[in-house]
Amino acid sequence: MLDLSHYPLDRLASRVGTPFYLHDAGIMRGTVSRFAELVREHGLFGRYAVKANAARPVLELMRAEGLGVDAGSGNEVLRARRAGFPGGSDPAVIMLTTDVFRDNALDVVSRERVLPNVGSPRMIRELRDAGYRGPVGVRINPGFGHGVVEACDTGGPSSKHGIWLDALDGVRRAAADAGLPVAVLHAHVGTGPTLPEFDTNVRKLVDLFVELLPDFPEVGTVNLGGGIPHPYRPQERAYDLASYRPIWDEAVARLSQRAARPIRVEVEPGRYLVAGAGILVTRVKEVKETRTNEKGRGHTFVMVDAGFCDLLRPALYGSYHEIEVVSAGAGGGAASGGAQRPSVSCVVAGPLCESGDVFTRSETELLDPRMMPRPEAGDLLVVQDAGAYGAVMSSNYLSMGRAAEVWWEDGHGRIISRRETLEDLVARECDVAL
Repeated sequence: MLDLSHYPLDRLASRVGTPFYLHDAGIMRGTVSRFAELVREHGLFGRYAVKANAARPVLELMRAEGLGVDAGSGNEVLRARRAGFPGGSDPAVIMLTTDVFRDNALDVVSRERVLPNVGSPRMIRELRDAGYRGPVGVRINPGFGHGVVEACDTGGPSSKHGIWLDALDGVRRAAADAGLPVAVLHAHVGTGPTLPEFDTNVRKLVDLFVELLPDFPEVGTVNLGGGIPHPYRPQERAYDLASYRPIWDEAVARLSQRAARPIRVEVEPGRYLVAGAGILVTRVKEVKETRTNEKGRGHTFVMVDAGFCDLLRPALYGSYHEIEVVSAGAGGGAASGGAQRPSVSCVVAGPLCESGDVFTRSETELLDPRMMPRPEAGDLLVVQDAGAYGAVMSSNYLSMGRAAEVWWEDGHGRIISRRETLEDLVARECDVAL
């Protein structure tokens, strides 16, 4: 979590309005640099999963640290290209991983010559019919794995992602018939609910790839996916990359020995690299009470101007984010957040006309009140660890303009994405006869 005393949050809020995102470049660079150095030290190649945070300065930082890119759409590929990542597939600095080609994805693959990593069998035929004649990756559903919550199902029969093991032979034959060499095997097992489970699942994944490699003689790269844990709760233990390093070494040795050729091992974190470097800052507009009646107990509702159109994760799958109070007019810092005020049980809720527009909830409970110093109208609330899957998942629900983003570096901030206006929202409206 970020130390809020480092940022003049009230001044920034007065300049850019609320809600807004803040990304700390120094914190992010430190995390990325440590990861990139470790990856190189162990002979691996690291990719950044763009879906976590696609802001231009974030992509430029990843490129400067020597990471490649895992993109999830044609436009993510193009954003990576604009940030300076090279196209081409030898080596494949940009990889496009998807279960369905949508919009411009097929055209971008062909034009930019990036590596397509297919997650559904029919995609091989689509690539052939589109005239693509290059290497491909194959994303496998390993039959196990999921995220911190069950709603993030990354592997197994309930997961849409990847190609089931029984279908791999057909995909291999289809790729050979189409003249598309399978150069990469890929899977993603997710974080898992506990730190030991992540390590266990990655080791199981390496075992699976060791068994599969003889059937894919052209494969030169095995990608272990992302999923490196990030601690969202204050009491959670941070994941120590030291426990991952022996898995990397074992994977390189075992896979290369099994294939009787050098195998490049890749990992592709997203959230791990950016989550802790970002916050969402929102303004308290009202504090109101409901009373206990026959339908349930009452609550103190802290009404803020951010909603799930700004940060979807709590509403989508009950994710936890620590929330801190910053008093109105304060320069920043948890100490200025009413530490002398009495703590009360609060539900933090947004402005949208949906009952699920709540930041203090759990995977199973719509309302999961949080103890905090009692906020007052005008205070700022800071939602911590919002650097991943925050701004990138925001929407224009209720015709809300998406929030501004501030890049904080060397004690200074600059706007890297302005707040959207009505003109932005209606720019795509048209009346075209078909």
